[in-house]
Amino acid sequence: MKSDMEELMPRLLPVDLGENTGEFSVTGPPRNPQEYLRQVHLEASLCPDVVVAEIDPKKLKKKQTVNVSVAGCPAAPVGFSPSLSWQQQQVCNFSDMRQRITKNRIHWRNQTLDENVTMPKVTDEDGWRRFCLGETVHLETSSCHTEAETGPGIDYNKVGFPPFLTIVSRLNQTTVLTVLEILIGWFEEHAFVPQLGLWMYSLLACLEKPLLPEAHSSIRQLARRCAQLRSTLESEMDETLPALNLLICLVARYFEQNDLADQPEDESQD
Repeated sequence: MKSDMEELMPRLLPVDLGENTGEFSVTGPPRNPQEYLRQVHLEASLCPDVVVAEIDPKKLKKKQTVNVSVAGCPAAPVGFSPSLSWQQQQVCNFSDMRQRITKNRIHWRNQTLDENVTMPKVTDEDGWRRFCLGETVHLETSSCHTEAETGPGIDYNKVGFPPFLTIVSRLNQTTVLTVLEILIGWFEEHAFVPQLGLWMYSLLACLEKPLLPEAHSSIRQLARRCAQLRSTLESEMDETLPALNLLICLVARYFEQNDLADQPEDESQD
């Protein structure tokens, strides 16, 4: 009679045990395919149908958990939220910019950088903060800012290198995401500055879709930080408001993080 296990799992290779089973050696090497199959069959018959592993709880490592923030953005104060038409126009402009960068990337990548441009290594976080934001912002010194303004030319080491196409076209996706994360990390602890806005816009324009999980998390962090800072503004005329609204708009509307999107005030009242 076949066992229940055999009924559920029929043999794919039927084994003919034959009449001369006494001459069959379990320990010796098989002399032909039939003996090999018979050895396999015998070994399988000796195994229990159900095996329960004995686990020592003391040897188990502490369970790891991953905290993923899914919180949305703080609502914009009354009068600070952009209209839907404004948001749609910004998404359209941004899409056009991305297409132009993609189309001309090879051309700009092959252009020679100025002698004063020395791009940091990918892992040099401090170098990227200095490169993008400048020593004036990174070191939070006012003397450097004065010297940069009164000097014969622009000292990009002090005011930061703008995201020229010859620079951003050289960044692969790993570098784009790395620099994005570095600058967002800086932004978490500092106020908004124009250099940061330029780089955020340019890096987002170079960020490929579909987003990697790391990119997804980073841009949501950026939008939340922009919304948090916006909620502290005292006036609708604050010069940082358009830039903050723009970054929130791009993250939410273009990169489809819809739960972070600003809802126009006329719609929210319907």
